[in-house]
Amino acid sequence: MKLRTLLMFSHIHIRRYSQDSRRRVAVTGLVGYVPRGDCEGEFMATKYVSTSEQRTMSEATVFALAATEEALNHAKWKPTNNNDQNKTGVAVGMGMVGLNDIVDSGITLRDKAYNKVSPYFIPRILVNMAAGHISIRHKLKGPNHAVSTACTTGCHAIGDAMRFIRNGDADIMVAGGTEATVNPLALAGFCRVRALSTKFNDHPEKASRPFHPERDGFVLAEGAAIVILEEYNHAINRGATVLAEILGYGLSGDASHMTAPREDGDGAIRCMTAAIKDARISSNDVTYVNAHATSTPIGDATENRAIKAVFGNHSNNIAVSSTKGATGHLLGAAGALESVFTIMACHTGIIPPTVNLTEVTEEFDLNYVPCQSQKWTPPSGDKRIGITNSFGFGGTNASLCIGSV
Repeated sequence: MKLRTLLMFSHIHIRRYSQDSRRRVAVTGLVGYVPRGDCEGEFMATKYVSTSEQRTMSEATVFALAATEEALNHAKWKPTNNNDQNKTGVAVGMGMVGLNDIVDSGITLRDKAYNKVSPYFIPRILVNMAAGHISIRHKLKGPNHAVSTACTTGCHAIGDAMRFIRNGDADIMVAGGTEATVNPLALAGFCRVRALSTKFNDHPEKASRPFHPERDGFVLAEGAAIVILEEYNHAINRGATVLAEILGYGLSGDASHMTAPREDGDGAIRCMTAAIKDARISSNDVTYVNAHATSTPIGDATENRAIKAVFGNHSNNIAVSSTKGATGHLLGAAGALESVFTIMACHTGIIPPTVNLTEVTEEFDLNYVPCQSQKWTPPSGDKRIGITNSFGFGGTNASLCIGSV
């Protein structure tokens, strides 16, 4: 599978690398902002799309096209014949449309005239256009699928893509999530629901702190993460580099509250359990959980309880980390990015840390990989198997079970 993410956390630029894997199916004022420009460490859109093309696309679509270009290059997959194009599809989503496009077009309509509204306004705000543009640019004629399930989007997109391959609808899928919602309206909206961190404006690098007793909300971030999923034998036969394998996929609904998870973790429990069942493994085979934990008081505690409920006494043998401490929360792209962290952990044997976790309360008594990465060595040299979780507004949940090869 192959991935590219683009993101920036506060004043710390974090570029994510690309990777590649296939499946059997293989596999407030603090924001995580992608810096635009042509200097080192900045994202230059014109490297991937022309200036005229940018007028027709949302920023999230541009991010997705850039990530896809690098993912396909790394996977060494550029289908040119009709058969390969027909068997290669796209499953890429975003959690929110470009709010700036809506605001600016509304102002134009109010202050000028309807014929001053861009003819590209509607295409720019359609959630499926990132997937559409990827399909058009690379002539990918297989499933053309877009997901929009809030913060679960990226995880759902990869899981759905895995099922398309498993069901024979495609041999290869471009899958992931993208988001570009760092703007005043989004900040205002999330602030109004008291979702964002506000305690650490003078120390932005400390604001995102999953599991920490002083956590007070997430850091809104943006970017894109794309992976290339490929049917196992197809990948082996063409000599592709395989990083990991998607073993299982679980989904559930809380059916409880618009924004808050059930405090007993019922939805998360059923979701992880379903992924383990789909993978046809035992819960004792899992030794790492990449947690959704966004740095909110209720969400982190609920997921922690759910992990303990699913794994029981085996919880003491599991490493749990939330990479949002380093990246902030990419909303619709978060699940895709965190799938990549899990893939690379499986591939390299290194578990990413929970940044800023300098202390915990009594309830948080597992190994949360505080501040520094850890070596991942399962008992008796067993296969490295991890779960990555994503939970979204509306009570929508997804878990992916990912293993080393």
